[in-house]
Amino acid sequence: MNAPQIDEQIAKYSEICSRLTDEVARLLVGQETMVSRLLIGLLTGGHVLLEGVPGLAKTLTVSSLARAIRTDFSRIQFTPDMLPADVIGTEVFNPKEATYSVKRGPIFSNLILADEINRAPAKVQAALLEAMQERQVTIGTETFRFEQPFLVMATQNPIEQEGTYPLPEAQVDRFMLKARIDYPSREDERKIVDRMAGGKAIPEISAVTSPEEILEARAVVEKIWCDDKVRDYTIDVVRATRDAAGAAIASLENMIEMGASPRASIYLLQAGKAHAFLEGRSYVTPHDIKSLAPDVLRHRVVLTYEAEAEGKSVDDVIRHILDNVPVP
Repeated sequence: MNAPQIDEQIAKYSEICSRLTDEVARLLVGQETMVSRLLIGLLTGGHVLLEGVPGLAKTLTVSSLARAIRTDFSRIQFTPDMLPADVIGTEVFNPKEATYSVKRGPIFSNLILADEINRAPAKVQAALLEAMQERQVTIGTETFRFEQPFLVMATQNPIEQEGTYPLPEAQVDRFMLKARIDYPSREDERKIVDRMAGGKAIPEISAVTSPEEILEARAVVEKIWCDDKVRDYTIDVVRATRDAAGAAIASLENMIEMGASPRASIYLLQAGKAHAFLEGRSYVTPHDIKSLAPDVLRHRVVLTYEAEAEGKSVDDVIRHILDNVPVP
């Protein structure tokens, strides 16, 4: 596909994404970053972890997005007493015919909202891991593949620890992005109150696109051009989390216990392509990489005790890396 053709395709499908954003904004006030990260997940097939206190419209955003795409949506509320069968389904015995039949669980959908995912016990986490990575589940002796698009958008409360289970590193690494959701501004909060508690009818979300168009947009995102210098920059940023001394960032020595894996480099480049696509460009710039690096890296970098004792956060360390790794 030559340059004029790819530009035409980007213009067509990025306009669809703009309509999708505008439709969700009819109900949702603010939280543009959260909507953008969910769109990047949709455009790349990467799962998204949303972290924020209750009441910030995380559930509302995901359900509104599903309605605007005209696709199947399942909400799974995780609790400490859940079993894997509550998520993926199970085999049911029919005593009349002496046969087993498969009863599918809520994971069989296109958009999955895994609410308070860190409340699920280890067995449920293991069952969810196959679904997220392989896009399939095994029930009994049968394996079922999911229809595309398939995307897990999970939420977790960063404050409350009682009754929660830390997510295994292997599962955390399956999330392409971890977006931190902040409180709205005062102006936005006033709009929220007026819209939701003003006595007026709450806007209904209409379908403005389809799963087929989302999959077509994914194919366009894959064709976004990325220069070798930007690819090298992406790898340098990720490798700096594993070897700060090698990246000549002496101030971060003994600050990072575990850095990001090569999967982070793959996800960061894919996310950069989707970011460029949403901005209507056919090429990736270092700005795209820097914009998405915190969301791709913050759940993959583990700080040492010394860093925590000095009051350093993961975001502080990532920001320092981005400030010191040379930009092409």
